[in-house]
Amino acid sequence: MTEDLVWHREADVVVLGSGGAAMTAAIAAHDFGAKDVVILEKTGMVGGTTAMSGGMLWVPNNPHQLAAGIEDDDEDIVAYLDALSPGALDPDVLMAFMEGGPEMLGYLAEKTPVKLHVFNDFPDYQPYLPGAKPQGGRSLDNAAFSFARLGKWSQRVNPSKMAYPLRGSLMEAVTGALDETTLAEREAGDYRGLGQALAGSLFLAVIERDIPVEFEKRARHLVKDNGRIIGVVADDADGNDYRVRARRGVVIATGGFEWNEKLVKTFLRGPLTGPVSVPENEGDGLLMAIEAGAQLGNMQHAYWMQSVLEMKPQHRNAKPNYLLGSDERARPGAILVNRTGKRFVNEAANYNALGKALHAFDGGRHEYANLPYWLIIDDRYRNKYHTFNTPAGGPVPSFMMQADTLEELAKMAGIDPAGLLAEVAHFNAMVRAGHDDDFCRGDNSYDNFYMWGDMDYEPPYRTLGVIDQAPFYAVKMEAGALGTAGGPRTNAEAQVLDWNDEPIPGLYAAGNAMAAVLGEGYGGAGGTLGPGLTFGYLAGKHLGTHIPNR
Repeated sequence: MTEDLVWHREADVVVLGSGGAAMTAAIAAHDFGAKDVVILEKTGMVGGTTAMSGGMLWVPNNPHQLAAGIEDDDEDIVAYLDALSPGALDPDVLMAFMEGGPEMLGYLAEKTPVKLHVFNDFPDYQPYLPGAKPQGGRSLDNAAFSFARLGKWSQRVNPSKMAYPLRGSLMEAVTGALDETTLAEREAGDYRGLGQALAGSLFLAVIERDIPVEFEKRARHLVKDNGRIIGVVADDADGNDYRVRARRGVVIATGGFEWNEKLVKTFLRGPLTGPVSVPENEGDGLLMAIEAGAQLGNMQHAYWMQSVLEMKPQHRNAKPNYLLGSDERARPGAILVNRTGKRFVNEAANYNALGKALHAFDGGRHEYANLPYWLIIDDRYRNKYHTFNTPAGGPVPSFMMQADTLEELAKMAGIDPAGLLAEVAHFNAMVRAGHDDDFCRGDNSYDNFYMWGDMDYEPPYRTLGVIDQAPFYAVKMEAGALGTAGGPRTNAEAQVLDWNDEPIPGLYAAGNAMAAVLGEGYGGAGGTLGPGLTFGYLAGKHLGTHIPNR
C-alpha cells in the first residue's frame, strides 16, 4: 500500500534526468510556482546527451530569427514538417511546439544565462521540400559559456564529443572568427561551446535557484496511487531504494533507449549498431512509462547518425566508444559504398535521412542491402582533411584500412573488388563532368554548406571530388544514432497519455524520452533539442501553474 511507503524526501516536482529538456523543465517548474523541485540524475554528471551534442536548437519562427529580419510563416512550417513526416503529426502537439518554442526561447533569454543567436545561412536539412528555409534562420547556436561561473560544479558537466574544449560558439569555430587575443581570454575563462555551453548555462540556472541535483539516483519505478503518479523509487549508489514523493508530478526526461539492446531489437525499424549518445541512455524512462500504462508512439524511429567504432570495451562492464561520422563523408573525394562496392545514397545528405538508407532490405537476398558499408577516400583527401579524430596528414588510425590499390583495399575490407573499381571510375567520370547523375550530390544549399563542404571550391565541387591518388583508405561505418525518437505519447502540455488518450495524472515527459513531436522528421540543426527544450518548458510551466500540491 502506498500509504505505508516511507519517503526519503518530498518535493513539489521530481525531474528524472539532467539533460537540456530536464533542466529546462526543472527551472520552469520552479519559476512558475513549484518552488520545491528536485532533479534525480542516474550518473555523477549533468548534461546528458545535450552536453555531448552540437548544442543547437531548431525552432521555427523564433524571436532571434525575426530580429535578424528572417520572416517565417505558419503555413510554410506545417508544409515542411508534413513533408518530413507525412500523416504522422499530432496537430495539437505540433501547434504546442510552434507556439511554445518561441515562448520558451523568450523565457530562456529573460530568465537564464542561456544566450542564443541565429547561425547565419544554416539551411534546413531538407532545403528542397516545400516550406523549407534553404538559406537558414530556424537553427540557433549557443554563445560560448564560461565554466568558471559554475565554480566547484564545473567538473560535473558531461564532456563534449570534441577531442578538446571548443572555446567559441559553433559559428565562431567554423568561420574562424576568433583572433588569438580573444581565444586566449576564452581559454583563461574556461569558455566552452556547443552542447557544453547549453548544458553549462542551464546548469547555472539550476544552481542559482537552489534546485538540488541528487546524483547517482537511478529512477526505476513510478509510484501510482488511485491512478495518479505520486512519486519515484530510485536506486542509490549502493543499490538501495531511494523513494521521493512528488506532490505535483514527475517529469520523465531520461533520454532514449539506444543503449538497451533488447529495446532496440524490439522496437526500431532496423539495426542500430553504433550509438553516439551517453551510454546511460538505456530506456529507464520508457520502461517506467510502460509500467505506468502510457501509450507509446514513434517507437520505430531514431535520430540516425553515421558513426565509427573507435574502441572496443576493455573490460566486461565497459561499453564501446563510437565517433561521429557526419563530416567526412560529405567532403570532396569521399564516397560511401556497400558490400557490392556500389554507392547507395547522396553522401552529403543530412545524417538522419542518410541513416534511413541503411535499412533498405533486399528481399531476394534476405539481407540489408547497405549494411555493412564503408567510407572510401584517397591520399589527397587524407592529407587535406581531418578524418574523425585524426588531423590532416596524421597517423593512420587503427580503424582505417590502407592499401596501394582499390582492388587490394576491397579485398581487405570485404567489398567486391570489381564492383568498387567500376564504381570509383564511374563516380570520377561524373565528378569531372560536373554532376552526380546518380544521387544529385551537390545540387542544394545543404550539400554545399561550409560546415562540411570545402569552401576552397564553388558548388558542386565543395562536396564532389575525384578519388584517384594512392594509397586508398576504407573505414567500416556503423548504423549509429544520436538517440531514439520513440516513447510515451504526450498532449500539448507534455502530460503523458494512456491508451484511452487521457492524461495520466502527475506524469509528464520531454526530450528523447517522449514520442518525438516531429515524428520521423529532423527539421534542421538542433532538430532534437528545439522540441526537447520546448516540451521541458511546457511540462514545467504546466506543473507550476496548473497543478496544486497534494
